Amino acid sequence: MWLIGWISFFTDMASEMVYPLLPLFLTHVLGAGAMSLGVIEGAAEAANSALKILSGRWSDRAKSPKKLVFLGYGLASAVRPLIAIAQVWPQVLAIRFTDRLGKGIRGAPRDAMLADLAPMQSRGRVFGFHRAMDHAGAVTGPLLASAFLYFYPGRYRPLFALTIIPGLIVMFFVLRLPAKTRTEPAGEGSATPTGSPWNLGGSFYQAIAVIFLFSLGNASDAFLLLRLSDLGVAAVWIPLLWSALHVVKSSSSFIGGSLSDRFGRRGLIALGWIVYAAVYAGFGFSSSLPVVIAIFLAYGLYFGLTEGSEKAWITDIAPATLRGTAFGVYNAALGVGSLLASLLFGVIWSEVSPRAAFLTGAALALAASFLIFLPPPTLERGQSPLR
Repeated sequence: MWLIGWISFFTDMASEMVYPLLPLFLTHVLGAGAMSLGVIEGAAEAANSALKILSGRWSDRAKSPKKLVFLGYGLASAVRPLIAIAQVWPQVLAIRFTDRLGKGIRGAPRDAMLADLAPMQSRGRVFGFHRAMDHAGAVTGPLLASAFLYFYPGRYRPLFALTIIPGLIVMFFVLRLPAKTRTEPAGEGSATPTGSPWNLGGSFYQAIAVIFLFSLGNASDAFLLLRLSDLGVAAVWIPLLWSALHVVKSSSSFIGGSLSDRFGRRGLIALGWIVYAAVYAGFGFSSSLPVVIAIFLAYGLYFGLTEGSEKAWITDIAPATLRGTAFGVYNAALGVGSLLASLLFGVIWSEVSPRAAFLTGAALALAASFLIFLPPPTLERGQSPLR
């Protein structure tokens, strides 16, 4: 679990040296607009989603997810520095597309590894710890980027090229992962399925439907960064704010996951979605820079309350022998929803207004926070009705 945590730490360090600056690089250096940003992020998420279900199935069938994890992290680490030599936005699209292919390959097998390692009574804490390590890397990356840009203003390309260093560290840690991680009987959790490998249960698919509804309003965070830039935040401070956001994410993730072990998953997830709706409404209505910055930092609480809790919830209700497939479906639902949300957000932003785009996302989050409490078709063995 610590190895997986460090892998996520250095991966996010490299990714977040690039991601918060990508809107500025596209608009100020390459001359692209908000719609191209939506296309790039939407296509990146489409690539991510396209492989998640397949990689999850491959992980279940192979009984050893390490090769898929190695391939996914290796692909992303190899192509990410190439943004440094991009000359037009379609080249950035191709690089981001390939980067997200890597994420699509590794995501479900890695989550299945964590689910196999996590004791039943502390799944939320384990997934919360992993998300905390991930976000800690996302704190470090923007700080390094801000320090670099402070001394070398506007030198985006050399900065992007330096992401090869944490990428090499990631591959060293991946090679040290064990080939097999399952430490529990196959029948632990919900009933062992029969028939189709997609027989994951009615409770699982109901949960996925509600999560997908929320994700339709969960556009790329690049739009939040673009909004901050439009309101007057200088380029050198964007990575610093992004890093501060991840401080909130990291510090709240372990707590949020642990609280879900004690009080149940759905209540924590719904609370996180309500926080998300409030943040998006705030971005829609406020044009005061100090207020928007405060709201932006509060946005980190949404991640702390939901990310570990959602993955622990999926582990609770999915059959133990099909966890790779379950996480593939879960991650694909998030990815497809984000794809549609980013495209919709870009269109509404460009054709109507940024306020209308943010309020659309807030409305969908509120709808999902109510629907999550619908009774499941059947209760999993030993599971509380409010779990």
